[in-house]
Amino acid sequence: MTTFTLDTGNTAWMMTSAAIVLMMTVPALAFFYGGMVRGKSVLNMLMMNFVAAGTVGFIWILYGYSESFGSATTGINQFFANPFQYFGLIGLTDDKGLGAAVGVPALVGVGFQATFAVITVALITGAIADRIKFSHWVAFTVIWATAVYFPLAHMVWGGGFFSPTGMVAGWLSAPIDFAGGTVVHIDAGAAGLALVLLLGKRKGWPKEPFRPHNLPYVMLGAGLLWVGWFGFNAGSEGAADGVAGRAWINTFVATCVAMIMWLVTERIRDGKATSLGAASGIVAGLVAITPAASSVDSFGAIAIGGIAGVVCALAIGLKYKFGYDDALDVVGVHLVGGITGTVLIGLFATHHQGAWYPTGAKDGLLYGGGITQLLTQVLVAAFAVVFSFGMTYLIGSILKAFGGLRLSEDVELGGIDLAVHGETAYESIGATRLNTEVKA
Repeated sequence: MTTFTLDTGNTAWMMTSAAIVLMMTVPALAFFYGGMVRGKSVLNMLMMNFVAAGTVGFIWILYGYSESFGSATTGINQFFANPFQYFGLIGLTDDKGLGAAVGVPALVGVGFQATFAVITVALITGAIADRIKFSHWVAFTVIWATAVYFPLAHMVWGGGFFSPTGMVAGWLSAPIDFAGGTVVHIDAGAAGLALVLLLGKRKGWPKEPFRPHNLPYVMLGAGLLWVGWFGFNAGSEGAADGVAGRAWINTFVATCVAMIMWLVTERIRDGKATSLGAASGIVAGLVAITPAASSVDSFGAIAIGGIAGVVCALAIGLKYKFGYDDALDVVGVHLVGGITGTVLIGLFATHHQGAWYPTGAKDGLLYGGGITQLLTQVLVAAFAVVFSFGMTYLIGSILKAFGGLRLSEDVELGGIDLAVHGETAYESIGATRLNTEVKA
């Protein structure tokens, strides 16, 4: 048992990190996605993000933390912990918390990890914009978090199958996912793809243009995400120390390079460097460096950011080639970016320049560590894709059987905000809809 001694500096850093990670969902992600949809459905997008914070936040305190970070022993507990061990956080003491070794109270660790659960679910909304019934989305957030996010968090971070003390570490090496390449981004991206295939294409896509209705919202959201991501990555160290500093620097430089490379790719391909491209490049860099933030040096971070900027900029075009309607490029940015960052750890992981990773992990292939870490990273990324996609498709199919997942064609074309929520973001849209109904 760890003897707990309060460290006020570490505690203050973790509480600050938790607050700015929550900001990443509401308002940052909500505005980032909200600006990219049409004006008649922006409130629905904002609402889907806000309600995810409410439902997932509630069940996280009730049983989600326990299912994710409860005791990991053998057998079934390699895949999920007992949701009733700390039900309602009863029985959770500071010496048993995530931050016990660095003097952070257990409840602060609970709050920090709650924000990760919230934003992972919210990320999915970008793939399914303009189509899903709001009531079914609310139900989905609870079921998916319980059946997919909490188990995967346990497997990777909570002492389960893919953790440094889990079974995979004994076969190959300890997988590295510092802040959520698998648990957050691959998880959400694969889930988004599964729901997109179940829901089908938006009416008129891809023949009709679905242009962002408010690009300043998009850039505002991207900027706030960048700020919040320092809490996301550097906060994942759990302490205010040199490893947190390394994660902060890597997060900064990888994002800078990713944005530049996305714009270069856009300029070569389309002849223009766009504001939407800059915002998307920022997010692609943040996604890719997330799992690697503590385990690469500055040159590794630059390489990961640069590769992600190019790969994700190209990947968003795959939906037109294969015909899946990923509305706001969750698959192209989060799934592809998450896989990119997770796998590249196997090339660039190093102990140099303050980088750190778990006991049992090895240096990357380009730093003399051989192929073992690369194989481990490929394995954990592949598992996350298959697990999240398969479970999400199953959950979505069950919900689809109960009244259908998709909005009616009239609601989708006429405006989701007014039909579903009884309000519009802009007075002109409401007036136009009302005049149309009166004339009819």
